[in-house]
Amino acid sequence: MASNPITSLCNDTGEAVSLNAEMSLYLKPIAKVHISVQLPQMKTGGKAISNWEVMEKLKSMAKPDKFIILKVIKSALEFIRLEGETESRASLPKLLAKLDGSTMKLSGYPEVLKIRAVEAKSSFASRHDWDSYFRDAKHMNEMKPGERPDTIYLSEMPCKWFAERHSKNSGKPSQTVIEDVFSQYGDIRCMDVPMLDPYREELMMPTAGSSSSISTFKFGQDLVFDVYIQYKEYMCFVKCMEALRGMKLMHINSEGKAYTANIKVDFDKTKHLTDKAIKRRELETKKIKALLLEKERKKQAEKEYEENRKREIERKAWEEQEQKSKRKREREMKRKEKLDEKRRLEEEKKIALNIAKEERKILIAQRKLESIRLLTELINRVKKRKTEEEVERRERELVEEQKRLAEEKLRKDAEAKRRKIEIKKREKEEGEQKEKELREKILNVMKEKEERRLAAERETLRRKLSGQVRLKSSVVMTKYLGGRPPHR
Repeated sequence: MASNPITSLCNDTGEAVSLNAEMSLYLKPIAKVHISVQLPQMKTGGKAISNWEVMEKLKSMAKPDKFIILKVIKSALEFIRLEGETESRASLPKLLAKLDGSTMKLSGYPEVLKIRAVEAKSSFASRHDWDSYFRDAKHMNEMKPGERPDTIYLSEMPCKWFAERHSKNSGKPSQTVIEDVFSQYGDIRCMDVPMLDPYREELMMPTAGSSSSISTFKFGQDLVFDVYIQYKEYMCFVKCMEALRGMKLMHINSEGKAYTANIKVDFDKTKHLTDKAIKRRELETKKIKALLLEKERKKQAEKEYEENRKREIERKAWEEQEQKSKRKREREMKRKEKLDEKRRLEEEKKIALNIAKEERKILIAQRKLESIRLLTELINRVKKRKTEEEVERRERELVEEQKRLAEEKLRKDAEAKRRKIEIKKREKEEGEQKEKELREKILNVMKEKEERRLAAERETLRRKLSGQVRLKSSVVMTKYLGGRPPHR
C-alpha cells in the first residue's frame, strides 16, 4: 500500500497499541507541539522573514529528533506560530527541552528570536463535554438511544483498511469488519456507514434544531469514509472514546510497512441514530427506491415505445425497400431475358462458324497426319539402315577390343611370370647369401673358441715352466717337450 494524502509512512511503531491484530490495525499516540517564534520589531520596511528559513532552523535545532509534520498555523508581525508532530511521544520532553526558551538568529537580522514550545493540547472531547452537552440540551431526551452519550462519529477513516480481504469490492469498507473492530469495547446497538448506502446521495434530511437546513452526504472522496457507531451501554461508549483519545490510526501492510492516518473522533450531536431518524431515513429510502423504480419503469416504457416505433419505421422502410427491390428485380429479369435471347442467337452463329472452322481444321489435320505418317516411315527406314551400320561398326569395335584385351592379358601374364621368376631368383640368392653368412659366423665362433682353448693351454704351460708347477721327473718334461731331453 503506497502512501497518499490521507495516510503517511510511519517509521516508529514502538508506542502502538493493538486495535485489531487480525486486520493489522493499531492505535498510535499523537505527539504534537506548538512553537511560537517572537519576531523583532521592523524598523525599516521592505524586509520579510522567510517561514521556510524559520522551519529549517527549528528542524536543525531538534536534531537528532525529527518532525514528521511542521507547518505554520499563524503568521503575524509580532510572532510566527507553528505546529509540529513527531512520531513518538517519548521524544516530546527532550524536544521541548531543546526548543523552549532557546533562541535563533536569521540571516539579515542582528536580533535573536526567542522561541517558546509547549505540548499541544488535545481538542478531543472529554467526558465532561458530552455529559454537560446532553444534560443541558433541551431537544435531547437521555432516555432514548441517540439522544444521549452513546453514539460515536468517526470521519476520515481510510476505506482500504476496513475492507474485507479477498473481496471483489475491496475499495469500500465492510460493515462487518468495522463491527468486529469496535465491538471489543462493548455491544453495538446500531451502526451506519453512509458510503455503503447507494441511495444516500439522493437522501436529504433536516438536521436537529433546524427544519430548513439539509444534510447531504457527498462521495467526492472515495479514499475515506464516515461511520456512526451506537453502543448499547454508556460505559462501552466511554471506553471507546477514552481508547481513541489523542490517538491516530495505524495499519501495517503485508510488506511490513506501517502507515498512519489522523482520524476525527467526536460524539454525535445530530441524533443520527435515533429510532425516529432511522425510520425517517428508511421511509425516505423507500420513497427514493419507489421514485427510482417508477423512473426506471417509465424509462423502460419509453425505451420500449421508442424501440417499437423504430421497429415500425424500420418495418415500413423495409417493406418499401422490398417493393422497390421487387420492381427492380422484375425489370432486371426482363432485361436479362432479352439479353439472353440475343446472346443465344449470337452463340448459335458462333457455334455454326466454329463448326465450319473445326471441319476445316480436321481436314487439314488429316492431311498433316498422312504427311507425318509418310515422313515417319521414311525416317524409320533411314534410322533402320543407320542402326544396322552402327551395329556392324560396334561389332567390329567389340571384336578389336576383345583382341586388344586378350593381348593385354597375355602381356600381363608374361610380365607376372617374369616377375615371379625374378622374385624366386632374388629369394634364392638372398637365402644362399644368408646361409653363407651364417656358415662364416659359425666358423668364426668355432675358431674363436679354439683360439681361446689354445691360449688357455699355452697359459697353463707357461705357468708350469715358470716354476709355479714342479715337474717330478724328466720323463714328464720330455713328454711336454715332444720326446726331447731337456738341456742342462
